[in-house]
Amino acid sequence: MAGGTVVVMRLLASAYAVAEKAGTIVRNVLHGGDLGIVEKTGVNDLQTLADRLVQKSICASLSKRFPKLTIIGEEDLPSETVEEDLIEISQYDAILQKPCPDEYSNLKEEELVVWVDPLDGTKEYTEGLLDHVTVLIGIAYEGKAIAGVINQPFYNYQMGADATLGRTLWGMLGLGAFGFQLQEVPEGKRIITTTRSHSNKLVTETVQAMDPHDVIRVGGAGNKIIQLVEGKASAYVFASPGCKKWDTCAPEAILHAVGGTLTDVHGNTYQYSADVKHMNSAGVLATLRNHQYYVSRVPQSVLQALSSN
Repeated sequence: MAGGTVVVMRLLASAYAVAEKAGTIVRNVLHGGDLGIVEKTGVNDLQTLADRLVQKSICASLSKRFPKLTIIGEEDLPSETVEEDLIEISQYDAILQKPCPDEYSNLKEEELVVWVDPLDGTKEYTEGLLDHVTVLIGIAYEGKAIAGVINQPFYNYQMGADATLGRTLWGMLGLGAFGFQLQEVPEGKRIITTTRSHSNKLVTETVQAMDPHDVIRVGGAGNKIIQLVEGKASAYVFASPGCKKWDTCAPEAILHAVGGTLTDVHGNTYQYSADVKHMNSAGVLATLRNHQYYVSRVPQSVLQALSSN
């Protein structure tokens, strides 16, 4: 069925446009010079003005067009009137031109749950590691991540003044993923991407158990999934609680759309219904290929320490 008349395609097209606007907000806050940093639970759990403005923008924009939608955002913000200049009403036409997969063509607004991370990699944003930063909008149906949008506000930021800044990736199960060139790590290489600022004994033990040829430590779940689909890493390994549903919904949908897999360390899938707990308590294990190999390498002591959701 043509996407322009289907609720989920219209929502995805709106999410794309809203994510592009979010990227502009993130860049503008940085260029303004005052990040407005607030510590939420500690120095590794920060919130900035960009987090607050982007969440307001995404939630208000999507709610205006889809009033029956359930939207769950990372930031706990007070209810207040949202400035008109934060609201984006356009839609990305290229998505509306795509055919909707049959299984999603009759979904209703009220059946969909949107998970929003307004600024994934906030700590890195405050430290100037701008390529780690993403904006994440994931769409779930019956607990399953079915579509997602990732905006990288500072993509190309090291390429000089003439480079186009920022890009948006998107994907949907049954349709594919777009906005990047799918690549795989060279055959036989095991390159692990893992946390930069939230490591611990369990994370370290699990990474080493994978027998990696190389380990990359970066911020942001969205950023790590991009590394998987662009052939920079074979597996994203995070054997610890800490990641939340808004960190993984959009990236999972894009990864799954190109044949990859995201689970907890036990190999169990996460659920994204409106009533689930937000914490991904049993960590994250994501791969583009050979998922079972990585699941099989997780140490028994780690499996016992991290109970499955």
